[in-house]
Amino acid sequence: MQRFNEFFLNYQTPLARFFTSRHSCSKLFIGGLCYDTNEPILKQAFEQHGETIEVKVICDHKSGKSKGYGFVKFTSETAASKALKEMDGQLLDGRNIRISYAHKG
Repeated sequence: MQRFNEFFLNYQTPLARFFTSRHSCSKLFIGGLCYDTNEPILKQAFEQHGETIEVKVICDHKSGKSKGYGFVKFTSETAASKALKEMDGQLLDGRNIRISYAHKG
């Protein structure tokens, strides 16, 4: 067990970095967006919970219109967790948004 703990405490090994990065999540999926919600509106709504790195509203390639969902990436897991807890189910642009951790798939 001691060797296992030393492994995870030493973040310099590539395998340790891989495992620790897999368990961290600072990116949120935001569903149920109003089709008029744009990236500046989404950023303003979420930056009160912590510093954001990236805000993206997903749009249809042909029409350019929002598909009603997006992503917000924070600088820390703590900020993402706080935003998820405080914003899930809240009203944004007249719609109740749904928030979950974004998973690569």
